[in-house]
Amino acid sequence: MSTLYVNGRLYTPNGIVENGRILVSSNGQIEAIGGPELEAAPGAVIEDVAGASVLPGFIDVHVHGGNGFNMMEGTLNDLNEMSTFHAAHGTTSFLATTSTNAKEKTIRALQCAAEAHTTGLSGADLLGVHLEGPFINDKRRGAQKREHIRLPSPSELAEYIAASGNTIRLVTLAPEVEGGFKAVEWLVNRGISVSIGHSDATFEQVERAVKLGVNHTTHHFNGMSPLHHREPGVAGAGLILNEITTELIADGIHVHPAVIKLLFETKTPENVCMITDAVTCAGLPDGEYGHVTMTNGQIYLKDGSSLAGSSLTTIQALKNVMQFTGYPMEHILPSLTLVPARQIGVQDRKGSLEKGKDADFLLVDDELEIQATYVKGHAVYRK
Repeated sequence: MSTLYVNGRLYTPNGIVENGRILVSSNGQIEAIGGPELEAAPGAVIEDVAGASVLPGFIDVHVHGGNGFNMMEGTLNDLNEMSTFHAAHGTTSFLATTSTNAKEKTIRALQCAAEAHTTGLSGADLLGVHLEGPFINDKRRGAQKREHIRLPSPSELAEYIAASGNTIRLVTLAPEVEGGFKAVEWLVNRGISVSIGHSDATFEQVERAVKLGVNHTTHHFNGMSPLHHREPGVAGAGLILNEITTELIADGIHVHPAVIKLLFETKTPENVCMITDAVTCAGLPDGEYGHVTMTNGQIYLKDGSSLAGSSLTTIQALKNVMQFTGYPMEHILPSLTLVPARQIGVQDRKGSLEKGKDADFLLVDDELEIQATYVKGHAVYRK
C-alpha cells in the first residue's frame, strides 16, 4: 500500500517545495514528489508531517561505532545497535568502517558485515564496508594500531573482499608506501573507490594516484601530510585537485571552524563529503573507554598523543557547518547526501528526494531536531 506524506517542506535537488507531498510505494521507493496537487490512489495511507522540513537522509561513509558498539567487534548486535543509534541522529545509510587490526579480526568483522548487508538492520541501511587500514603510513597512523600496519597486498585485499561478500565500497590507503600504487590500480580496476588517508604522500605522489583513479581523501587535514608553501602534501593536493572529494569531520575539534569554512569555499559542497568518524563511545557520557578517554566529547588516546575518532553525529555536523560557514542548510546538504552517494556509486538510489530513489528521509523541526527517520519508507526512529 502506498503512503502519501503531506504538508512538508521538501528539500529536493530542484529547490525547496513548500506544502510539499511525497508519495512512497509499498516497496519503499519514491513514486512522486509535488505540491498540494499531488494525489494518491484510493486506499493510500495519508500521513501529515505537520509542516516539518523533509530532508534527504544522510549517508555516512566513515563510521566505526557508537553508543557502546563497534563494527570491529564482529557481531550482528554491534552493527544493529550502531545502525539504530545513528538513525536517531540523521543517518539513513552508512558504510561500516574498519580500523587497523589483526588480519583474523578484520576478516571476522567483514564476514559479519556481509551477513548484515544481506539480512538488513533495524536502523540505518548498511551499504557496505569502508576498509580503513591496514595499508597506511606509520608516520601518519594517528590512533591506528602500529603493530598491525602492513604493506598493501592484492592477495590480502582479495581475502578481505571475499570475506565481505563483495561489499567493500571504499578503501583508505597510503599510495606512497611500497606496493601502494599497484594496490590503487588493482582496486580501481575492480570498481572499488580508493581514498588517500593516513598518508605522508607528496603532492606529486597524490597526482600520480589520481591518474590511477583515486578520487577521495580520508578525514581531510587529519592523518596526512600537511599543507606547506613548499610542499603542498596530501592536504594541499586535496584542495587543489578537482578530481578529489575531501572527507570532513565537522566537529570543530579535528578541523578548526575557520578551516572548515575555507574547505567549503575552496572545494564547494559538491566536493566535500561530511563524515562522523564516530567511534564506540559516541553518544555515551565522558569517561575512559578501552584505550581512549572522552572529555567534553573530545576523544583522545589515553596517552594524549592523538585524537581517536569522534563523538559526532550527522545532524550535528550539519548544524556545525551552518554555524561555522553561515551557509543556508540547502547549500550544505549535498555534502551529507548526494556527494557520499556519488563517491560510493549509489547515487541512482540514494542521496536525494527524487522519483525512483529509496524513500530515505528525515523529518526535522525549525531547530533541526529530528522528529522521525525513514529508511525505505519505514520509520526506524520517532522522537
